[in-house]
Amino acid sequence: MFLRNVRLVALATSALLFSSAGTVVAQGTATIRGTVTIAGDETPIAGVQVSVRGTGLATVTSPAGRYVINRVPAGEVTLVFRWLGYTPYERTITVTGDQTVDIALEPKPVSLGDITVTAASREPERLTEAPAAVTMIEPRVLQNTAPTGQAPLALAEAPGVDLVQSGVNDFNINARGFNSSLNRRVLTLLDGRDLAIAFLGSQEWNTLPVAMDELAGLELVRGPGSALYGANAFAGVINMTTLSPRESQGGKLSVSGGELESFKADGRYATVFGEGRFGLRVNAGYSTNDTWTRSRTLVDRTAIQQEYAEAIEGTDITVGLMSNPEVRALSGQTCGGTTETCATLERTPQGDRNPITALYGSARLDYYLNNGGALTVEGGASQVENETLVTGIGRVQVVKGFKPYARVAYNTDRLNIFGYMNNRKSQEPQFSLASGAPLEENSTIMHVEAQGNQYFMDGKARVIAGTSFRQYNVNTEATLMRAEDDDRSDKVYSAYGQLEYRISDQIRLVGALRYDEGDLFEGQLSPKGAIVYSPSQNHSFRFTVNRAFQTPNYSEFFLRAAAGAPVNFTALETGLRASPLGPALAGVPVGQLFTNSASVPIFARGNANLTVEETIGYEVGWKGALGSRVYVTVDAYLNNIKDFVTDLLPGVNPTFGAWTAPAAVPEQFRATLESTVRAQLGASPATALAAAGLTRTEDGNSAIVVSYTNEGDVDQQGIDIGLGFQVNDEIRLDGTFSYFDFTVNSQRAGDQLIPNTPDQKGTVTLSYAGLRNGLDATVSLRAVAGYDWAAGVFVGAVPSSETVNLSAGYRVSQNLRVFAVGTNIMDQQRYHLFGGSVIGRRVLAGVTTIF
Repeated sequence: MFLRNVRLVALATSALLFSSAGTVVAQGTATIRGTVTIAGDETPIAGVQVSVRGTGLATVTSPAGRYVINRVPAGEVTLVFRWLGYTPYERTITVTGDQTVDIALEPKPVSLGDITVTAASREPERLTEAPAAVTMIEPRVLQNTAPTGQAPLALAEAPGVDLVQSGVNDFNINARGFNSSLNRRVLTLLDGRDLAIAFLGSQEWNTLPVAMDELAGLELVRGPGSALYGANAFAGVINMTTLSPRESQGGKLSVSGGELESFKADGRYATVFGEGRFGLRVNAGYSTNDTWTRSRTLVDRTAIQQEYAEAIEGTDITVGLMSNPEVRALSGQTCGGTTETCATLERTPQGDRNPITALYGSARLDYYLNNGGALTVEGGASQVENETLVTGIGRVQVVKGFKPYARVAYNTDRLNIFGYMNNRKSQEPQFSLASGAPLEENSTIMHVEAQGNQYFMDGKARVIAGTSFRQYNVNTEATLMRAEDDDRSDKVYSAYGQLEYRISDQIRLVGALRYDEGDLFEGQLSPKGAIVYSPSQNHSFRFTVNRAFQTPNYSEFFLRAAAGAPVNFTALETGLRASPLGPALAGVPVGQLFTNSASVPIFARGNANLTVEETIGYEVGWKGALGSRVYVTVDAYLNNIKDFVTDLLPGVNPTFGAWTAPAAVPEQFRATLESTVRAQLGASPATALAAAGLTRTEDGNSAIVVSYTNEGDVDQQGIDIGLGFQVNDEIRLDGTFSYFDFTVNSQRAGDQLIPNTPDQKGTVTLSYAGLRNGLDATVSLRAVAGYDWAAGVFVGAVPSSETVNLSAGYRVSQNLRVFAVGTNIMDQQRYHLFGGSVIGRRVLAGVTTIF
């Protein structure tokens, strides 16, 4: 393949292309320190970003408003002070030795022109000039989300987001339409690391190695993003970055607890040493809580009806019987009072569920360079126990999963080279609750990437270019894949670039192109084009065209798992032997017409012939400030999506043709026997799936196989609106509204091609942040219309919901804050995806101390 032979050359070229820019030799340095306060009094401001222009030196102020910047070069430098809600300030000083620079900032409403984002172009730019629909999550939201341990809740107030929850920590996040269980259409990054599980491509949200309030930034890009990010940036990108050691100096400990027997503790310590040359940050945390997830083992198949009864009360939704009860109870419970696996006729779960626990630890060491850049070495691990995931073939419980990682990086203003290793290992088997089968995964993702940027034509143009290599190693010990497909290694090679040109002060053109090629998919070109018109600093209009793709995951390519209880075809065989075809079966031993006619297995199998899903998106957007206190964002889109990976269907995988008669059946009778079997199975709805899916597997044995294929063509369109109103310097009102619609142009017979997305949803948020009294509070309402859901074995309707969240805090002193956080405080009982858990109220309280 083309990129296999040039990947090392491309990596080296990318580094050389940009490494010449921005080197500063430190002939003499000094330390600049000071305090940042509110103008008019001495109230300190925490979190102010303080930087030295053109050097890469930066820090943030402590809760006491203090900052320290080491190794500032001698001579004339400009200090830049920025923080949301305050007028940016610059001061030019002459550095001849250590000195103190105190600053007072004026409160002001947030200006769109003051906000800088990086996710849209993979380099910093003003929000109003970003060639995509971008939302930056405020520090207030990160602070309020941290005690819950539920990172996706930070996105609940962003426009256009589908936030689907099951249990406490199983979330599926999507932008716009066509969500799913184990959704992976939104690429999720933490400091450049792809957080997806190798086998499924989805996220385990309670395995983050830092608390949410340790993030330097969280941005959401909505819309296709493969032109810069490659595979699986299909509907958007979540980009999270953590605070560096010099941005988080000191210690912090946060402890909280409350409903669902919840307890959580997070700690951080960071320091700068070696005359400012080195920075060290250490994070650790632990959480434990009960869950809303319930065992579904009742033999009468009414478990999900009973679980959903309150959630659908007063609606026109009906919930039918489960096709089969789950055969395994949740960890810690027994089934019928005997074991976790339900082997008795009495299947009422008994005992207490084991709690969900999560543990993490990480350490980061930075070496600060003379050119303002940094070398970073980072590592850590997280462990989660007893979380339950909703998948297309039923629910799976992760008894104990372990996820170590390591990352190294070289960063300057012009060049970023990094590599990482993510590993996931089942320390104890995961279990399919539907079949009771133990499932193993030991997977590793290794990634290396180089990216640079350079301005030219007197700053009117900028080029961003990069290249990357990734290797996946996956081993399920033949529990999820055939031994022949298992213990595999697959590679992906990529190169990308973006060219920006400013025609005038108001008009900016953007074009990007990426090429991805892998062992499991053919080469893919992902182009992007955009024009951004900014008549003023606080207004911009854009038009964007994108193409993106999503690769099938390992499950869709290579899955081999039980998809249901075996079927008894003894009666069918007996009837055939009594029919005129009976003499043709004389050479087939009784009970072996279908290998083992009394127990014909049902398998879910992957399809190695799958291709990528594709989307082309057309978007228009406006970001604007109406006066000094109101801002509005409007983004409208039209997308075409094709070649969906279908749900599991019978008869769609060419590897598994129609069932053939045993070799002992004479040739002249074989076709008649085969057609008779299909006709008799197809005559009853109860065996219609078997009629289409009865086949022979690679070993020659009879089985019913359901698999995946590519099919379908859909147009989706919608609009996302965001509104912010700064009532005064302390009170703010925010709201969002999204409308979604779709048209199915074609689909596979038997496949339920629905978007799993409400046609309308919205949020209203009122927040208060006292500038001088230490109080803060937020109340939000998220309203979501009801919608239909179909993903794998789970098909049904989801009721509308109105979720109210509340948080409040009081800063007792500069170093101590007490807080309370409540999610779904009205305790509205709702499930967000059919097959998921009913979500209830959770109220937590705690304290954070900084030292």
